[in-house]
Amino acid sequence: MSNFIRLNITAEGQTEERFVKETLTSYLGNFNIATDVRSVLTSKDRRKEYRGGLINYQKAKKDIQSWLKHDNNPDVFFTTMFDFYALPNDFPGFSESLKTNDIYAKVEFLESEFSKDINDFRFIPYIQLHEFEALLFSKPSVFIDEYFEHEKAIQKLENVLHQFENPELINDNPSTAPSKRIIKLIPEFDKVNIGATLAGKIGIQELKTSCKHFNGWITKLELLSYI
Repeated sequence: MSNFIRLNITAEGQTEERFVKETLTSYLGNFNIATDVRSVLTSKDRRKEYRGGLINYQKAKKDIQSWLKHDNNPDVFFTTMFDFYALPNDFPGFSESLKTNDIYAKVEFLESEFSKDINDFRFIPYIQLHEFEALLFSKPSVFIDEYFEHEKAIQKLENVLHQFENPELINDNPSTAPSKRIIKLIPEFDKVNIGATLAGKIGIQELKTSCKHFNGWITKLELLSYI
């Protein structure tokens, strides 16, 4: 294992950024990997930058490339945590990806095209299936810690999970995406603050066990410590 690796993460929004800071950073620290994270740049003016939200691919690409250029040490690596749900249609390979119904083949193809477009050996693309809230379906019972008055709703979330092979297959329909299912049953669900906290309570190991694409990403990051 190497002495020290740095990893810069571009997150889609505040939920992912908070998850990295609260949970993923400490986990990767066990592998001698130090993380820095920021939400993707959406706009800026003379006073400040505004971050959070994958509005279009070109803006995200420019932001990632800017960080790559600014931190050009060959020993620092970069990755993303973007949602597949509502992915911009100017994303590399987007049209071609529509030809397959296999969601894992689709997202892996998109990540491959993403990597080619960024064109930097230090870049490890990751697109979350189907969105961050899918991770919470790995263990819906954790919702009781924050929403104890919604026991019946939480049981319904458990029932949703049983309809799918794993949380990553809960789909990207605008009315049935993971976050939409949660909000329908628990209207006061706080995506940014509570969502990231609940994912942390589930823990990286259980998330890896439940979500194979997420597991693949985390495993790649772990292996950086052996480079």
